Amino acid sequence: MILVTLGTQDKQFTRLLKLIDKKIEEKVIKEEVIAQIGYTKYESKNMKLIDFLDEKKFEELLNKSRLVITHAGVGTILNCIKLDKPVIATPRLVKYQEHQSDHQIEIIQEFEKEGFILALNDFNDFNKIYKEAKNFHPKKLKSNNKKFIKNIEDYIEKDNHRAWFNR
Repeated sequence: MILVTLGTQDKQFTRLLKLIDKKIEEKVIKEEVIAQIGYTKYESKNMKLIDFLDEKKFEELLNKSRLVITHAGVGTILNCIKLDKPVIATPRLVKYQEHQSDHQIEIIQEFEKEGFILALNDFNDFNKIYKEAKNFHPKKLKSNNKKFIKNIEDYIEKDNHRAWFNR
């Protein structure tokens, strides 16, 4: 099963749903597709559409999915990485009135550069990216907490940045 998720952005993202519908009709996608579409208004005879999912149902569908196709929502991407799910992410773009800024382009670039996702920047590349996703395993996410804590400790010790009550 493929899970398509558009998040909860209040702007339409029909462009991605139209692409998925087309790929189902072309028989590129041959498995069940469930799409969480948020505020996007769309009808499809090829996929099951759900406006919003509660956290439990969303988690259940993520676990059940073989592949997730999503907008560049950091929360969704991180959840997928933790579950070792392949992700195809595509940015919502200002030029299509899908978002207020194009920050999702940068999000996708960074996650792709690190080996966490497959980026779909050009819909003409869908077939190639979709094929790659069959053998794609996201890079494991490593906690950076120890380094973060050490940097704070070094900052406090090195420059004598102590709270007034420790002086």
